[in-house]
Amino acid sequence: MKKQLIILLILLVAGAWVGQLMVQDPGYVLLSYQHTTLETSLWVLLLLLVIAFALLHWLFNLIHNLRLPGDRLRSWHGSRSHRLARRKTLKGLVALSEGNWWKAQRYLTQAAQRSDLPVINYLAAARAAHEQGDGKACDELLNRARQCAPEVEVAIGIIQAQIQLERGQLEPCLATLLHLRRLAPKHSHLLRLLKQVYLKLEDWKGLAALLPELERLQVVSGDELERLELQCHLHRLEATVSTVPESADTQTRLRHLSRCWQAIPQARQYNPELASRYVDLMSRIGAEAEAEKVLRDLIKRQWDEDLVRLYGRIVGENAEKQLNVARGWLKHHPDSAALELTLGRLSMRNAHWGKAISHFERSLELHPDGETFKELCRLLHHLGEDRRALEVVTRQLQLDNTLPTLPLPAPESERS
Repeated sequence: MKKQLIILLILLVAGAWVGQLMVQDPGYVLLSYQHTTLETSLWVLLLLLVIAFALLHWLFNLIHNLRLPGDRLRSWHGSRSHRLARRKTLKGLVALSEGNWWKAQRYLTQAAQRSDLPVINYLAAARAAHEQGDGKACDELLNRARQCAPEVEVAIGIIQAQIQLERGQLEPCLATLLHLRRLAPKHSHLLRLLKQVYLKLEDWKGLAALLPELERLQVVSGDELERLELQCHLHRLEATVSTVPESADTQTRLRHLSRCWQAIPQARQYNPELASRYVDLMSRIGAEAEAEKVLRDLIKRQWDEDLVRLYGRIVGENAEKQLNVARGWLKHHPDSAALELTLGRLSMRNAHWGKAISHFERSLELHPDGETFKELCRLLHHLGEDRRALEVVTRQLQLDNTLPTLPLPAPESERS
């Protein structure tokens, strides 16, 4: 407001000053051309010049506007097309979010050619076509997206890989992801998809090669990485045994299996599940003596109850020596139910029936276990001590608190 007031004051002062000049001296101008002359005052001439300038400016604008009606019409038409495309795109995206796949595909495809970003329309329409089960239309829309925006090949390829994965097309999906990995080797979501495909294909070699990259880029958590690594090692051990020809002897099979085991990082070799599988595979190919030595060394280095239980199942080279080794562990682990079970089994191998019974009973005292209970009852039955076996069964039933509380008949002695 102040600015406008100041301008008004300046104009008034300027007008008064010019008016004063016009009164003091109106000036004189004579224009002559051939036989024509024009006489006027200076101020009238200046006014005429201003009016002439305004008229010329208006005339030029009029001519300019008359020359460009087609451009304005085209501009208006283009603006209208963009508005319609945006409106259809919005309708298509809303339909896509609502699960109305046919409507979404129709709107998005129609708006694609006039859209500012047609690749978004084509990708969303491809998803809608996929949800309808129209694979041909889906692939065609993805190709259109690739043609109109080749610079976003990775994004288009990831969506294509996701669709292939959902279709169950694992081999084409793997080929797509491997191609994309060359374009974007550090893309986290791409690597996550590649991990899923390797798992579904059970391609443990490929997954094992991918694990270092998953760890370096922190694509998966530490726990999941450890679980994936364990899976790879377990299946590779299995594959090593199954791929050796059946005609090969035990030593050949053992050599292949040992080579695969040595390739596993030493820190992972102490994993109970992995060690158990390795020892079990050694036993399966007939190398139980070697399995006993490996298992003994693993338990010596790192105590594990599951490995100790497994030690009682392995038939070593010398049953008495194996029993003495297990007895040596008892000094440091006197309250281990798994060790007592193993000692009972090893005592049976050495025909020490009384010792075996004592170890089984001690194991049941430390931790009631169905496997130990069965071993004890079997041994008592074969020794002819069925009454004692029945007492063991009765005692275990009394200790079992997993059964529901139900009414029971009175003992026969009380009924009589």
